[in-house]
Parts: sequence; structure tokens; C-alpha cells
Amino acid sequence: MEEKIQGKQKNEFVEWIKAIAFALLVAFLIKQFLFTPVLVNGASMEPALEDHDRVIVNRIGPKFKSIDRFDVVVINNVIIQNEEKNIIKRIIGLPGDKIEYKDDQLYINGEKYSEPYLDQYKKELKDPGSLTYDFTLEQDLNETTVPEGYYFVLGDNRRVSNDSRNPEIGFIPKEKIMGTTSIICWPIEHIDLRFN
Repeated sequence: MEEKIQGKQKNEFVEWIKAIAFALLVAFLIKQFLFTPVLVNGASMEPALEDHDRVIVNRIGPKFKSIDRFDVVVINNVIIQNEEKNIIKRIIGLPGDKIEYKDDQLYINGEKYSEPYLDQYKKELKDPGSLTYDFTLEQDLNETTVPEGYYFVLGDNRRVSNDSRNPEIGFIPKEKIMGTTSIICWPIEHIDLRFN
């Protein structure tokens, strides 16, 4: 009788171990291939994202649909000052686009585009200067258009953002884009399901 009880306890223990191992495997696979939490480091995406916010990255979406203009993306392994980092930026230029900024206004292929996500920042400027300095792709990167298979990205906090305007970063190849993000999951007071 005692052997039956011990055998039952052993079987129960084995079943628990299997269930825990399966749950850990599922959690690992979800994190690796579907949704990954990422820590925001720095102020380059303010006011949409603040330093130390945690966002959820949709890794699977970009594999099945195109990356759209103005999506916020996490980019893997960007080398900045000889250091490899993941960065969060907004897609501004798609392959084949001609990008220009003039008088704080975005022009894509000669057409004016509004950027409502910058309105708050522009209102809060304490000086008469512009949020985004004037530039063209040719000036900054010696290209007239965004090359095929690449994207041009900017941080929302244009005065401090280290982004595609910097030749060290330049155009971002599609394979370096980990995924898109539109969910802030931490801290509690910043939780937002659509911050764009």
C-alpha cells in the first residue's frame, strides 16, 4: 500500500515537472518568435516613449505584412560609437522614397506629410528654433532615395535622437528590424495600447 502511495506521488511529481517544463518552453517560444518585452533606453522617442518604459515588440507581424510609414520599430544590433545596441525609432522613409525636411516640415517624394505625434513637442519648445533641422538624404547620406530593402528612421525627439541622419547609423536594412511596437506595458502609469 505504501509503495502505491509513493508511486502515485512520484508520478504526480513527474507530471508537475513536465507541465512546468512545457510552460517554460511555450513562454520561451512566445518571447523568441512572437512578442518580446523591450526596455526603452534614452529620450530619443519622447514624448511617445520615455526612458525606462517597457514596450511589447510584435516580432511576427512584420513577417506577414509590410512595415508601414510611421510605424515604431525596434532595430537590432545597431553600432553606435563602437557599441552594439538595440534602438527604437519611427519609420519615416520606405524603399524608393526621397526624404527632405524644410522649415520643420516633412516632405516625402515632394509631398507634404503631417506628423501629429510631434505636435505636443513642437508646442513645448522653449525657443524659436525648429524641432527637426533642415536636411535632405543627399546632404546627410549621399543618396537621393532610400535604397531597396532599407528604411529611413527618426526618433520623435529630433533634437537629441541618434538616427538615420547620422551616417554611422544610416539606412536600416529590413533584416535588422526586430518588429513593431505600439504597446507600453510598464510602468503602470504609462500603460498605453496605442501610443502612436
